[in-house]
Parts: sequence; C-alpha cells; structure tokens
Amino acid sequence: MQNLSKETDERLIQLYENGNDAAFDILLERHQHSLFSYILAIVHDEEQANDVFQETFFKAITYIRSHRYTDNGKFQGWLMRIARNLIIDNARHQRPQVDVSADKDYDALQNMVSLSVASIESDIHNEQTVSDLADMIARLPMSQREVVKMRIYEDLSFKEIATLTNCSINTALGRMRYAIINLRKMAVGKDLTFIEK
Repeated sequence: MQNLSKETDERLIQLYENGNDAAFDILLERHQHSLFSYILAIVHDEEQANDVFQETFFKAITYIRSHRYTDNGKFQGWLMRIARNLIIDNARHQRPQVDVSADKDYDALQNMVSLSVASIESDIHNEQTVSDLADMIARLPMSQREVVKMRIYEDLSFKEIATLTNCSINTALGRMRYAIINLRKMAVGKDLTFIEK
C-alpha cells in the first residue's frame, strides 16, 4: 500500500480528484492546525473559527472534486485565501454599514476577479456543480442534512444550530464533519446513492 504521507500536496490533490479519499484525509491532517490557527488569529473566537474552518474545507472539497482547483504549488495559501474570503463575507454580513471606501475596494476586487475568470462555460459548470451538490445533500441522513442546510443555506453559527436542533455544539460539529465525509464519498464518480447506517 502506498504511503500517502510522503506525497506532495499537489499529488494528494490529484489522487483525491481521482477518488482516493485517504489522500484528502492526509491533506486535512497536514494543514488543519496551521489553518485553524490562522483563522483563530483573525476572528479571536473559537466557535466562529470552527465555523470558518469547516466551511473552508467544504469549499475546498467542492472545488477539487469539480476539477476547479488550479495547481500552483501553494495549496495552504489557497486554503487561507478561502478562509480569509469567508471571514470577510461573514463580517460584511454581520455589519452591513462598513466603511464605504473599504467596501468599494472589496467590490472592485470582486469585479476584477469576476471579469478575469467568468465565461459562459464556467457559469454552466458552476450551475451543474451546485445542482450536483444539492442532490448529494438531499441524500444525507436527516440529522446531517439539517446541519448542512442550516450552516450553508441559512448561514447559522454552530451555536445557533445546536440550539435549534436541541443538541450540543460538539454534536452539531460532528454531524457537519460526517456530512462532509459522506459528501466526499458521494462525489466520487457522481455516485449519489447514500445508505444511512
């Protein structure tokens, strides 16, 4: 059996794209501490850091599985950019009356990125990815599906999810982790069948 821990990030990403879930587990293990520390240093709140951390890897999984990750030899930097963008989005969502100049700069940056990468083909591909993801989420066990929908679509914190579902924050986090694991498995070859254990 291949010793994946000795592989580069780029090789692990290739293996994961081709269906090797163990490769992603190595990537997660390799980068989780530094990524979480980076997020926590910015938000100064462990609960919020957990939310951003989970969402960052959820987005990373979606991008890699849909073959939208571009190998530039800086996987960790890419993860940190995703996390930073999520933190900015969350801050803008929580405080809509942000400084106008900062808001304009952010919008200008977003427009530049959109103009540089947008095309009809990528729009179609993105719509298909969103559709596939919705199908996969619908096949999750009820408890996991509920947490994913509340977190991703309703933008609730894990504390809010725990209160609404009458469970502990750790249970809510655990359900999200299992949901991500199950979504990864379903994403392999578009096998959207899921049997609840």
